[in-house]
Amino acid sequence: MEVTLKVFRYNPETDKKAHFETYTLQAEPTDRVLDLLEQIKGYQDGTLSFRRSCAHGVCGSDAMRINGLNRLACKTLVHDLSSNKITVEPILGLSVIKDLIVDMEPFMEHYRSVMPFFVNNDPEPKQERLQTIEERERFDDTTKCILCAACTTSCPSFWANERYVGPAAIVNAHRFIFDSRDQAAAERLKILNDQFGVYRCHTIFNCTEACPRDIQVTKAIGEVKKAIATGRLD
Repeated sequence: MEVTLKVFRYNPETDKKAHFETYTLQAEPTDRVLDLLEQIKGYQDGTLSFRRSCAHGVCGSDAMRINGLNRLACKTLVHDLSSNKITVEPILGLSVIKDLIVDMEPFMEHYRSVMPFFVNNDPEPKQERLQTIEERERFDDTTKCILCAACTTSCPSFWANERYVGPAAIVNAHRFIFDSRDQAAAERLKILNDQFGVYRCHTIFNCTEACPRDIQVTKAIGEVKKAIATGRLD
């Protein structure tokens, strides 16, 4: 089938402002959008720039707006889209470095701010730190985050103010807050109980719809809000 890709282009070295360029190519319905971008870069326009790594939906590096929705290019098939006319743009809320590549540092700064690491000051056990199946299931969903930024950059609150810590940071805080082995829940909750913390979320659900790993992002944010309000982790 013939597919038309309308691709956002911006090179700060040569362009005064961003624009779109259109490419026509042959594709199979089972081709991924990433395959189409690779075809353009390899055979039509070698200047096209975008991030990609594993190409299997694990690294999260190729998040972009495809027909107006945040998706991973490596997981979005041509037949998943309602038209053979496909528009590809960078994710919103982060400054564009070149073409489909955005500056991820503000996103990563928010991620680092919530202490996304295990904290336990007890003496190390001889083997592992044990927990029940139920204790592990309590935070299982939020362990799936791949830091693609699809959730955060789909959030109107983040678009309105980049100081908002964002859904991805809250998801990663949740993963440790509700881990029975961790001892820094109170510190993380204090960080998120801030002017630009968890209460900037207005429960719009864009983040949940955008997540390529099907994490219940809005639910996790609600659980963090409840923990701050009640002081309990049940």
